[in-house]
Amino acid sequence: MSSPRYSLLIANRQTGSVRRLTFARRPALIVIASILSIPVLIGLGARWSARAEIQSLEASNAALHLENDSYKVATGELALQISTLQGAMTDLTDQAQLDPSSRDAIENLPSMVKARAMGGAPMLMPVDTASAAKPQPDTATASTLNILKDLLGALENRLDTVRTGVERQQALAAATPSIWPVIGWLSSAFGSRQDPINGGADFHPGLDISAEYGTPVKATADGTIETAGWMGDYGNMILVKHGYGMSTKYGHLSRIVVSAGQTVHRGQIIGYVGATGRTTGAHLHYEILLNGERINPLKLLARQ
Repeated sequence: MSSPRYSLLIANRQTGSVRRLTFARRPALIVIASILSIPVLIGLGARWSARAEIQSLEASNAALHLENDSYKVATGELALQISTLQGAMTDLTDQAQLDPSSRDAIENLPSMVKARAMGGAPMLMPVDTASAAKPQPDTATASTLNILKDLLGALENRLDTVRTGVERQQALAAATPSIWPVIGWLSSAFGSRQDPINGGADFHPGLDISAEYGTPVKATADGTIETAGWMGDYGNMILVKHGYGMSTKYGHLSRIVVSAGQTVHRGQIIGYVGATGRTTGAHLHYEILLNGERINPLKLLARQ
């Protein structure tokens, strides 16, 4: 069945001419419906576009939240590691504090001995982490993490260097004779003197410390017993090697309580005061040797 047709008359009042427009109802309705649907379609398209954009923004926001959480975890872990390393540095600094007698004894050692013992390692130096740990406001996340990682690496390297320096310093302090080997009084100093037996000129290579017979004699530093036994004019004598070219001798002992090859520590009893060998009475003859050369023990001994 054909669609009804309609005619539209358009008249010009000035000229009186009439024009006729004829159209079918169905096509006309289709055209009108199409025109009316355009705004609806535009609105639906805008809505769909907005929904897609919202979904994209939500996905981006979720990704940013995840990235921010990961950044917080990473920076937190790095900050904790940095704090731990700084604490270790503080502990090492505390450990590096030597007792006054050991510190003074080390200071009186020849520079060559100290340099060789420390191996050229730098001593404790402060590490300034304040500026490196605070990124600028416009620093990107990746840059901030890189700064913290660089700081962590620098602290780790510094910690290793400081630890090595502290260990060497402590080893040198332990090996440096710095305490008096016996409780008594100084009866003969290091250097030229009159021989107490024959009255002639004599060079005394150590200290004579008078004390009661049987008074305990202590090792003046950590070391290893090199010799323990009779040694001519020294009588019963002990030779202790401490390392770094340093050795100590203890002569005229009444009794020896250590043996060759034994490890001893500062303050450990190694024998007792006696009058063996070439002597006029009970005392301890004490020497310090540096690279085989005798030095004045008073340079290294703590003041009583």
